[in-house]
Amino acid sequence: MNISTDMIMQDVVLTCLQTDKFKTSCLSINLLTALNRESASKNALTPKVLHRGTFSLPDMAAISQKLDSLYGARLFPMLRKKGEIQVVGFCSDFADDAFLPESGGNLEKIAALMGEMLLRPAAKAGVLLEDYVESEKEKLLEKLRGRINDKRAYALQRLLEQMFSMEDYGTDILGSEQAIENISAKELTEHYHHLLESSPIEIFYCGSAAPERVAEILKNALKELPRSVDEELDLGTDIRMNTLEAQPRYFEDELQVTQGKLCMGFRLGECMEEPDTAAIKVFNGVFGGCVTSKLFMNVREKLSLCYYAGSSVDLHKGVMIVSSGIEFDKYDDARSEIMAQLEAVKKGDFTDGELEAAKRSIAGDYRSVCDSPAALEDFYLNQALIGPDCSPEELAGLVERVTREQVIDIAKDVELDAVYFLRGAKEKN
Repeated sequence: MNISTDMIMQDVVLTCLQTDKFKTSCLSINLLTALNRESASKNALTPKVLHRGTFSLPDMAAISQKLDSLYGARLFPMLRKKGEIQVVGFCSDFADDAFLPESGGNLEKIAALMGEMLLRPAAKAGVLLEDYVESEKEKLLEKLRGRINDKRAYALQRLLEQMFSMEDYGTDILGSEQAIENISAKELTEHYHHLLESSPIEIFYCGSAAPERVAEILKNALKELPRSVDEELDLGTDIRMNTLEAQPRYFEDELQVTQGKLCMGFRLGECMEEPDTAAIKVFNGVFGGCVTSKLFMNVREKLSLCYYAGSSVDLHKGVMIVSSGIEFDKYDDARSEIMAQLEAVKKGDFTDGELEAAKRSIAGDYRSVCDSPAALEDFYLNQALIGPDCSPEELAGLVERVTREQVIDIAKDVELDAVYFLRGAKEKN
């Protein structure tokens, strides 16, 4: 694979991965903006409304017909949270020109369609169509209200909201119900134009086309893109090394549930000054990130204190989250044992077999990224924001060289910051 990165327009960066490995190409256009409570809902709504229609294809039926004519291409709106950055845009997968019976054309047509969707959406008198705005607002509200039906995801979001109540990281990627309800078509149009003018843009392409050709195609597709020379967004994520208070904060909710949800939020600490992605991932794998981890093998399998238990790290923010499902009366035992397993890792109380199993699992995950254009797209977006500057295969190699001492050093600085427990309404004494 030939990987190149180039700024093709003001604050517009193209990452091009030239390969003939896949029969389908991938193209994404991502606008980067700050995640905060004031604009999260408008950011979430914008790509949904733009996706409803363009100047020449005024509705979804026309867009669908156009995509069918491009050998069944797909194009969908994207919304992602990367630390305290909200990523808004579109992604498309489509038949690669090298595998079509006649030469060329698919990439240009897809890029032109994405450019029109972004720059010339369906509008009336310069305002986004009110019917589309109201329709997408209802869908967004339905999705937000439906969060409570997935108790595992609901508990995790509640932990983030309360643990990071004074940090933008705690903002729901969809915003809030009140904010969504108050958005008008005129207000969303103004916000959309602000996004176009001020947001840095990351474009990713994976396919057989040469980087020079891709760059020219994208320049032509985005030639009407307005850019503000006066405004520079200070994008980034504020990483807090230490816990907010001396003792872990505790939060709980009561709902009619049959299984308790215990979520614990940790700060990764000093390792985030110069984060070693490979070592942090291996530490997480040893502790709770894979099926051979301390949490899975001991808290779940050996002691049967929970139905599930695992940990994940967000290197954008420098946090680790433990999520588990437990009986209501097992709260104290489960929390104590989770902390005991962390202490064991801090003391180096894990076998060489546990370390090697974690390394194999994580290295395998990184190598599998190379098997999917969509996984590669997300990997290189993360790389553009926080690094490291290497390929998935190179990162897998770094994982395999992580030592026991590196894992212990990272574990020693990890601190519990907040605990959230979702309990049954009838179970509280």
